Amino acid sequence: MARILITSGPTRQYLDPVRYLTNASSGRMGLALTESALAAGHEVVVISGPVEIEYPSAARVVPVVTTDEMLAAARAEFAACDGLVGVAAPCDYKPVKIEDRKIAKTGEPLHLRLIETPDIVATLGHERAEKGTKQWVVGFALETDDRHYRAVTKLQKKSCDLIVLNGPEAMNARTNDVEILDRSGAVVAKLAGRKEDVAKGIFDVIQGRLISATR
Repeated sequence: MARILITSGPTRQYLDPVRYLTNASSGRMGLALTESALAAGHEVVVISGPVEIEYPSAARVVPVVTTDEMLAAARAEFAACDGLVGVAAPCDYKPVKIEDRKIAKTGEPLHLRLIETPDIVATLGHERAEKGTKQWVVGFALETDDRHYRAVTKLQKKSCDLIVLNGPEAMNARTNDVEILDRSGAVVAKLAGRKEDVAKGIFDVIQGRLISATR
């Protein structure tokens, strides 16, 4: 049995007490992967941003809101895990300053200064590589242009063992269409259909190529 960390759902980056940046991630893919891992007899820890779905009671769920909170929780949990599936869609940017009061309308354009948030999968991938552990890392890449090239670039930059490539149509949908790439950039599987079925196919690849290989 492996202990698997799964990040899931979106994160929120607040602009003021009521407004925030986010995306349409529903957490359904994370839920489906959690169910597949549990069905295979593994232990699962889910770090989830704000979602309306419910994760299985057999999984331990750590709720977070911001990208920084998700990273802190992931770093704390990953040390005791065999592998990571980074399926969450964290916000890539956050405001330089969060206003204490609600931003009032003035009739003029509102200019926001944003900075990049930390990359969770890359951080954990680099840290386990530096430590030389036997942990494995699976990332997700949502791309619209030059999809294969960008996915391979992310796989290498984030020190992943596998990366799952999909498109924006996966956001808040009940189906998905993915390709799984290995470290060489080769496509080792193509899967399409209900997220539950796609998740099972993804986990079968993880089981065969990563979990079984480290036993």
